[in-house]
Amino acid sequence: MMKAAYYIFFALNWLVTLLPLRILYITSDFLYYLLYYILSYRKKVVFENLRNSFPEKGEEEITELAKKYYRHFGDLIVEVLKLTHMSHRELKKRMDVVNPEIIEKIYDSGRDIAAVVSHYNNWEWLGTSYVLYTRYKAVSVYKPIQNKYFNYFINNLRKKNGAGLAPMNKIVRSIVENRKNNVRNIYGFISDQTPARVEIQYYTTFLNQETPVFLGIEKLASKYDMAVVFMSLRKVKRGHYQATAELLFETTKDLPEYAVTEAHVKKLDELIRENPEYWIWSHRRWKYKKSDQ
Repeated sequence: MMKAAYYIFFALNWLVTLLPLRILYITSDFLYYLLYYILSYRKKVVFENLRNSFPEKGEEEITELAKKYYRHFGDLIVEVLKLTHMSHRELKKRMDVVNPEIIEKIYDSGRDIAAVVSHYNNWEWLGTSYVLYTRYKAVSVYKPIQNKYFNYFINNLRKKNGAGLAPMNKIVRSIVENRKNNVRNIYGFISDQTPARVEIQYYTTFLNQETPVFLGIEKLASKYDMAVVFMSLRKVKRGHYQATAELLFETTKDLPEYAVTEAHVKKLDELIRENPEYWIWSHRRWKYKKSDQ
């Protein structure tokens, strides 16, 4: 049954996403009303996250932010699906990388890069397009989705432009193999996911709250002496984004413990505060509290 549903979805998606984005955004507007007003999709989580992150904002501001988030979320859905038919030319037109020379300078030094990415703006377009801007082999590190059919579908979109993929539990093997073959890589790590309770080793302050964070980026970067780059992604207008590479550390070999983690968490905090509506507020980011440990 699930397999048949996947094939129906795949066929419908293939046909519908032949339409230009300006038409697909009509669907996005409908999704906003559906998710916010009718289904109330994770509204309790969204409002709780916003209130706790911005205690200085009144309820009217919080509601306005929530509505903006759901509008963006609708856009995000249709934009990701549009990758099915999006050409290299259109993707580069819509995802502008403003300073690729930062990355290329590190490439010339012979060092791999740990690129810190988050669920902010359209991170899927960033991961799919960045390979078009660099001599590096780009590898997106991902957490497999439980639904194997949707996992297959979304991973095919992610690697369509030649980007590599590595599941989180196999990233070390990928790094070792690439270094053995002298292949320089930029590894894209999503930094703002919630660790499983048994994996929590460190808490820090993020968006006004004690927050558990993965230490994998820091540990891998330090072990293999990677440069660490934070990817700032800003929305220029509907369907157009601008990515900026910010070098956090050129070398990570002898840094103090948690220096990398604190640096990229701080950067994301600052980025979200610029335009909060573009972060993924429906994620249960604070389901584990330090006081519960």
